Amino acid sequence: MSNSADSPGTGSTGSGPARRPRFRPVRILTAAVFALAGLIFVTSFNTAKGTDIRTDSSLLKLSDLIQERSRKNKELDASNAALRGNVESLAESDDGSTKAQDERLSGLEKRAGTQKLTGRAVTVTLNDAPPNATAKLPGYPEPQPDYLVIHQQDLQAVVNALWQGGAKGIKVMDQRLISTSAVRCVGNTLILQGRVYSPPYKITAVGDPGRLQQALAASKAIQTYMVYVNVYGLGWKVTDDGTVTLPGYSGTVDLHYAKPVE
Repeated sequence: MSNSADSPGTGSTGSGPARRPRFRPVRILTAAVFALAGLIFVTSFNTAKGTDIRTDSSLLKLSDLIQERSRKNKELDASNAALRGNVESLAESDDGSTKAQDERLSGLEKRAGTQKLTGRAVTVTLNDAPPNATAKLPGYPEPQPDYLVIHQQDLQAVVNALWQGGAKGIKVMDQRLISTSAVRCVGNTLILQGRVYSPPYKITAVGDPGRLQQALAASKAIQTYMVYVNVYGLGWKVTDDGTVTLPGYSGTVDLHYAKPVE
């Protein structure tokens, strides 16, 4: 006993019209999934532009850009130093100053770090530990990646200790430090005055070698660093270099600071 109105057929003998076929939710969901997949494929194609988007090529390009900018800054520093030397030579030849004034100016320039400095020096070399380093002493945990690299505070600790030991001038890598120099690290690279360096890091200070080495040994921060040297193999080397000449600072001395919005 069946009623034609309730049957799936489309017979014309029933008392009512045939029922329309209904859309099933599964079919709608399937269509939506295929549409979304198509959108993803199109977006991926437009993003990749024929390249492999799974590679680190973009990061490599950024690294190349940073290195190129660092090289350019080095060239600009050298050009700036040459121009400054020419200006100073012209000024000395026709500035109307007395010998005493010239000597006072020269002394101020030496203290500011813009002139070369010769004297006995000590060099400290810091380096990352081997990537496969393990704890060398019992009772210490196996190293985390953070334990095996030189950090900003390590470099700052050495610089501060050398100043404390009476350093007359300090050079980090190939650049002279002045009062506005900032020793900063990003990842495991050093950024100093617009230029980028990788370890090993060398810090050279002109002064009394005995006092400088004593100040290094007395630094609490360096004592902490030495624990990582002995346990995980971070690099540490102190050498007496004899007589060396530090370069003068060749970058800009203009101060850049924030200003209130008017």
